[in-house]
Amino acid sequence: MASPEVPERVVQFALDKLGGLDYLVLNHLGAAPAGTRVRSSQSTRWLMQVNFLSYVQLTSSALPSLTDSKGSLVVVSSLLGRVPTSFSSPYSAAKFALDSFFSSLRRELDVQEVNVAITMCVLGLRDRASAAEGVRGITRVRAAPGPKAALAVIRGGATRASGVFYPWGSRLLCLLRSWMPHSRAWFVRQELNITTPAAA
Repeated sequence: MASPEVPERVVQFALDKLGGLDYLVLNHLGAAPAGTRVRSSQSTRWLMQVNFLSYVQLTSSALPSLTDSKGSLVVVSSLLGRVPTSFSSPYSAAKFALDSFFSSLRRELDVQEVNVAITMCVLGLRDRASAAEGVRGITRVRAAPGPKAALAVIRGGATRASGVFYPWGSRLLCLLRSWMPHSRAWFVRQELNITTPAAA
């Protein structure tokens, strides 16, 4: 998805093979190592392409078919797209953009009476090898089981839920962000391993 030409080709391939779409699950990411304060504009642009713009491109290409089928968009995002934390600024920026884009699109579809559901899945740290490696030494957060996260995503998409939070503590942090921003900052700070120096 790092190439701007790929998303449209992927959707067209699916439409050619399947004849239409009932569900589009957007679940891919371009990872960046945690702990990097300064990042080149080129690497940030790459992260935005993979983690945000490709989602928009896939959605734009698939929306006519999903409109015809009264289908569902399932957007797998990250807790870092709702609650900013240290050492993740480019990745968080892309995930915040996802949340804004799909929240706005949901309102547009509602106003236009287009029956396409958008399920926004906000997932915390999962026990994938790549995720564990990316935050090694940075956080004290225990990774949640990946299969249970996958089940939560499937259940949310199947029931056309507007939001899915996994693990449950993710929802609490999102609520604290609005209700008690200073408390939220304290909780986030407690999960950081501040003895590990961040890369310059």
